[in-house]
Amino acid sequence: MRRAVSGKLGGILNGKHVLLGITGGIAAYKCAELVRGLRKAGADVRVVMTAAAERFVTPTTLQALSGHPVRGSLWDEAAEAAMSHIELARWADAVLIAPASADTLARLAGGHANDLLSTLCLATEAPVHLAPAMNRVMWANPATRANVAALQDRGFRIHGPASGEQACGETGEGRMLEPGQLVAALAGSAGAWQGRRVLITAGPTYEDLDPVRFLGNRSSGKMGFALAEAAVAQGAEVLLVAGPVLLPTPSGVRRIDVRSAAQMHDAVMAELAGTDTFIAAAAVADYRPKTVSAGKIKKSEADATLALERTPDILAAVAGSPMRPKRVIGFAAETERLEEYAREKMHNKRLDAIAANAVGMPGSGFESDDNALTVFTRTGRHAIAHTTKRQAADALLEILLEQLP
Repeated sequence: MRRAVSGKLGGILNGKHVLLGITGGIAAYKCAELVRGLRKAGADVRVVMTAAAERFVTPTTLQALSGHPVRGSLWDEAAEAAMSHIELARWADAVLIAPASADTLARLAGGHANDLLSTLCLATEAPVHLAPAMNRVMWANPATRANVAALQDRGFRIHGPASGEQACGETGEGRMLEPGQLVAALAGSAGAWQGRRVLITAGPTYEDLDPVRFLGNRSSGKMGFALAEAAVAQGAEVLLVAGPVLLPTPSGVRRIDVRSAAQMHDAVMAELAGTDTFIAAAAVADYRPKTVSAGKIKKSEADATLALERTPDILAAVAGSPMRPKRVIGFAAETERLEEYAREKMHNKRLDAIAANAVGMPGSGFESDDNALTVFTRTGRHAIAHTTKRQAADALLEILLEQLP
């Protein structure tokens, strides 16, 4: 069977009451799309805005999109005659604050209740989700980091921020996650992967020749990190074993950093017990130098010969382990004969599925934000058309649950 997979979230929040808090920040303009996305996913949405938020987007817009009056003040006499802020706190199945400004994080960390939104956060028993958005320097400030840590310790769920170009013209970590990502994150509590433990490998491995040089490959780790982000957004408990990459850890994901294939093998096998699904997205080196020089290897006029030996086969070790997870999924990056080599790998290593992608072409695979996959299971073939790696990750998880329940 060949088909495209969309990874849509329509209906996944059916019947859920979502209280959306909007605070002051340029990212507030995205909240119109966020309200639409939440409603499309089936949620009943009510909006609370701070005074600063109203400088960026009007209550009228959010009222039209949510279908409910927008609240903004503790001193709304008509609403508060019936203790409406308590009713709203009890009504919510989830509270999402997006954008969550640096000031909002500080006030929540301090337990303040000096406006309607902060009061609701103290009065609700529903989970509170925060989508930080601010300048990269503000996000990196030790005070902000301490506030985030304190909130996480109290059970607040932090989503993002993402890294990229910011409204101030700088580039770095601090962008609010996109509306679709926040809908998916909120749906995690009701997501299809709820209660499952997923172990994912990502990135390259580096096999040292000497203190200066190594054997490596062009894997950026972006596909594995996208899978980790997608799985945790759908409710999974995710452990990410990452090779040497410069990528931020997705919110809610536990991460172990390694360098070599041997280190990755040891980390995976140590964490395998209790794992429901193993996804080997890392581009692990097949060979390593037989000996590693203690000092830098000096250049000479003569040609050099490098003796190599096999590295541990992580995927085969997991598939053959007495603690084998319910699902074992591999990746095959190929430059030719994609289906033949992918199916051969799946058969030889006794995998439940394999995701194959053609590398060496611009616009997908290594060092790209996009990808196109062909997923082979024991009973079929499923195409994921060229898209972002994050959307491809959603589609792959959908296939795995559908084909390997």
